[in-house]
Amino acid sequence: MYFDPMYFVFALPALILALIAQARVRSAVNKYSRVRTARGVTGASVARAILDNAGLQDVAVERTNGLLTDHYDPLSRTLRLSAEVFDTPSVAAVGIAAHETGHALQHQAHYLPLTARSAIVPAVQIGSWLGPIIFFVGMIFSYTPLAWVGVILFAGVALFALVTLPVEFDASRRAKELLPQFGFATGDELVGVSRVLDAAALTYVAGLAQALSTLMYYVFLLSGNRRRS
Repeated sequence: MYFDPMYFVFALPALILALIAQARVRSAVNKYSRVRTARGVTGASVARAILDNAGLQDVAVERTNGLLTDHYDPLSRTLRLSAEVFDTPSVAAVGIAAHETGHALQHQAHYLPLTARSAIVPAVQIGSWLGPIIFFVGMIFSYTPLAWVGVILFAGVALFALVTLPVEFDASRRAKELLPQFGFATGDELVGVSRVLDAAALTYVAGLAQALSTLMYYVFLLSGNRRRS
């Protein structure tokens, strides 16, 4: 099977960034998961207090399985926290819980980037797997219009990654503001929270870089194919 070495030219920088981001997240979470906050409140307690203060008593806070599987589900209006965050009174736990709660606050405020991201999810789910298939079918049969359809479908993945950046950055900003307001984290604890959330933010930047690098590689292949034709 033929492998194009040019793929590495496009993909390698984004891959390196992704590896660095993952290493930073693991390092920050591992370090600050062992640092207990002075208040001794768990991630679940932090989330519940912030939600209730915002009038979001109808948003449930649930424990979920897995590591770093924390997320807010806008469809069911449920905040799901991993056991390490839900049950732990650590700097990492309160930071992650406050960040995910920030998404619930965005939902309440009809934050435009979150609304836009939710709206394109169905198209992205289809384009992420169908786009590359259509692209390579078009390339194999030298049918450029079909290949461009694949590119357009996959472009939705890059758009999703782009829209995700302001959503995640804003949720982290809210977390860093809310934690000291409620007295859940102060001083050096806030420094730890920032390091955890900033490391997590880099993973989203890496996700965008990976999507864009793949998209540019597809366009590069099509452009080269057109010149040969």
